[in-house]
Amino acid sequence: MSDITAETGVAIGEAGTLRRSIDWKGAFWVASGVPALVLFSIGGISGMVGNLAFLIWTASMLMGFIQSFTYAEIAGLFPNKSGGASIYGAAAWIRYSKFIAPLSVWCNWFAWSPVLSLGCTIAAGYILNAFAPIPAANSPVVLQWIAQHGAGIAGGQSAQVSAAIAALTPSLQTWTLFSGRLGAVGFSLNSTFFIGAILMLVTFAIQHRGILGTANVQKYIGLLVIIPMLIVGVVPLLNGAVHYNSSYWPLVPLASAGAPGLGMWNMSGWTLVLGAMFIAAWSTYGFETAVCYTSEFKNPGTDTFKAIFYSGLLCLLLFILVPFTFQGALGLTGMLDPSIAAGTGVASAMADMVGGGALIHSVMVMLMILALILSIMTAMAGSSRTLYQGSVDGWLPKYLTHVNAHGAPTRAMWTDLCANLLVLAVASTDATSFFFILAVSNCGYIIFNFLNLNAGWIHRMDSGKTARPYRAPTWLLGLGSVFAFVNAVFMGAGAKTWNPDALWAGLIFASLIIPVFCFRHFIQDGGKFPANMLEDLHVGGSGDVSTKRAGILPYVTLVGGVAVVLLSNWIFSG
Repeated sequence: MSDITAETGVAIGEAGTLRRSIDWKGAFWVASGVPALVLFSIGGISGMVGNLAFLIWTASMLMGFIQSFTYAEIAGLFPNKSGGASIYGAAAWIRYSKFIAPLSVWCNWFAWSPVLSLGCTIAAGYILNAFAPIPAANSPVVLQWIAQHGAGIAGGQSAQVSAAIAALTPSLQTWTLFSGRLGAVGFSLNSTFFIGAILMLVTFAIQHRGILGTANVQKYIGLLVIIPMLIVGVVPLLNGAVHYNSSYWPLVPLASAGAPGLGMWNMSGWTLVLGAMFIAAWSTYGFETAVCYTSEFKNPGTDTFKAIFYSGLLCLLLFILVPFTFQGALGLTGMLDPSIAAGTGVASAMADMVGGGALIHSVMVMLMILALILSIMTAMAGSSRTLYQGSVDGWLPKYLTHVNAHGAPTRAMWTDLCANLLVLAVASTDATSFFFILAVSNCGYIIFNFLNLNAGWIHRMDSGKTARPYRAPTWLLGLGSVFAFVNAVFMGAGAKTWNPDALWAGLIFASLIIPVFCFRHFIQDGGKFPANMLEDLHVGGSGDVSTKRAGILPYVTLVGGVAVVLLSNWIFSG
């Protein structure tokens, strides 16, 4: 028999459902992998805007923190749901269009899910570099090879160095079982792919134990990650590694991405800035995953706000401090190093920032690998619950509803795993393919963000009398809605800076929810929504969704959002 919580009257451990087994601190530790997302794009953003990078991270993190108050309010409306803000936002849009609501869920999933494959790609690269390192351009072995073989190589010193590195690179770094092209990107079953796949399976095994087991494991990994990231952020400020006079000025964008020349505040410069803000949002907004576990909180009325608020404070600290110190220590030239942009040199650079010998360097690199694994665990926990709750609510196919004896949504987790093995084959090919996946997934994240920030005021109008454990100040709710349109500008103008096809690929992938939803709604459910989903709309058992107090405003908002994306894509031509 299930136990019943006094606060909610909801069963704990009921067969076939998620279990109420954690408090806000458990969700905090599950979300503690979010700060590690800085490792995914810190090099890419540095190469995009140069000296402005630290300001990009600061502005993006402040926006994410302000937006989180809207998510905290709408999460509190649904103590029996998991899956995150997209689920709670979908309940606002269902009154106005049954096709817009599942778009929110779908876009949140394909925004979060690729963290698995992208994180495994970087972590696998670190592991490869640890066991089969590529020699540095100025290393003794490279200089020795040039002395022996360089005389017959035309093209000068740079050509000789490139030839030496190619000749001395271990075969494990270049081995591939199979590779090919898919339009603008490639795919490869290489060493990075197979190491990444092993890391995914390890993560799956940990998640299989349920949310309580996951939280307990991530608490210890989280400490092993947060502490060294603080060390990376603080120690260089104290040991003189940060160059204040040369690393931050002048505050102008680059003339072109990846090149050391300084640009101007013209259309090209602003386009690069918007591109950096676009990709930073994928990392800095991510702590909203702390409210993915509402139906697994022992006391959702108080745990929900605490989880996202304290996770936000942690991210506010690390997403501002680490990029500031990173830029201060490396300077513009260091940030534009190809290994930094690709991500494989970030851990080594951070280790060098804190000083110490070979042992300290190895320890820091290992801790950065743990940071990536932590982010992978966070992503699988959140994205699988989005799939699970999307199935429970009638948006996604029924098979995703299953949970195991530990209360883990295993079929959703398997779906995540299989999808990410396909994405891993693309992301592990090269930096171009990696950032294409990142940009496409972030298009989904911005769409989700737009719908759910506006869901805050829609819920206020349609469910204004419903009790709210936390009520955001109205001005913050309004500012979040303004930021929804600002983010639409980032997407329209910025996605193409990472790949010319990223925006359109993202929009096409978002549209795939239409056949998926139609299959579930019209074929599996006969055109009717599950009763429990309608009850959660706070309209009683009648399931009446005809009341639309917001009137035409949601439709105007949607049209405005599409217009902003298209106009910004046209205006900011780079």
